Amino acid sequence: MDAGIGVPRGAPPVNVAPDQLIRPRTPTEAREAVGVMAAHGTDLVKIWVDDFDHSLPVKMKPAIITAVVEESHRRGLRVAAHIHDLADAQRVVAAGVDILAHGVRDKPVPPAFVDTLRTKGIWYIPTLELDEASTAWADEAPWTRTAFTRAGLSTALQQQIADPAWRQQHASGKQARFSRDSLAINLQNLKTLHDAGVKIGFGTDSGAMPLRVPGIAEHRELALSVQAGLSPLETIKLATGNAADLMGLTDRGRIAPGLRADLLVVEGNPASDIRDADRIVETWENGTSVPGPLSQNGN
Repeated sequence: MDAGIGVPRGAPPVNVAPDQLIRPRTPTEAREAVGVMAAHGTDLVKIWVDDFDHSLPVKMKPAIITAVVEESHRRGLRVAAHIHDLADAQRVVAAGVDILAHGVRDKPVPPAFVDTLRTKGIWYIPTLELDEASTAWADEAPWTRTAFTRAGLSTALQQQIADPAWRQQHASGKQARFSRDSLAINLQNLKTLHDAGVKIGFGTDSGAMPLRVPGIAEHRELALSVQAGLSPLETIKLATGNAADLMGLTDRGRIAPGLRADLLVVEGNPASDIRDADRIVETWENGTSVPGPLSQNGN
């Protein structure tokens, strides 16, 4: 069962599929929802706590959060919380969540909060690309015009972002300002948390919205992490070893004898220049070369 837990009239505003989300109204129903997910073999419970910049009438109440966390932990399951604001992040951390899914994007994280994440071993997934994608196509950022990027776009999306009226609509206004401000804070907080030794994961929310293009989004997350102040090598580790550790996968994420050979072969040295990660020569999945249009060169 590929589902998560929200609340009625709360986040997310719509379900991608009828069974995508369980929306409990009480702590008892929240515990029952965890039980349903556990019975279907889930190994991670996600809750949506954010109210999408006050655009939704309801935000998940602390009693629901606590019930989900307690029941999940009782069943040996971890909990990831979708958040945006620091106050919500502090609330779910106090309730015992294991993963913050998306960065704190409304204000700088205070030292006490940073220390809590570090000492409790709570994972933090910034998803920088989530907000960048909201405006970058309309802004015609240089990376959106590269051959590497264009190769990953559907015809429909190429037509949409080429429309001057669409670009004008999405490059300005309240939502565009909100996305840019959120990205700026997210970059700052990632650097603060990484330098403090907090466990940083890797994610993009790609596929959730058409502008967050799978494949492209992951490469943008690499570039944005370097923009935040991490070194290219530190950033690569987020996307490989850290990502595997977060998911509890011990058979991948590093190059070593006996591990899966999931490899991206590129020209140049992305450990020195992260842009070289886009210069794809070939890809390997579990020891097998995977052919594709980018297998010769990603430029």
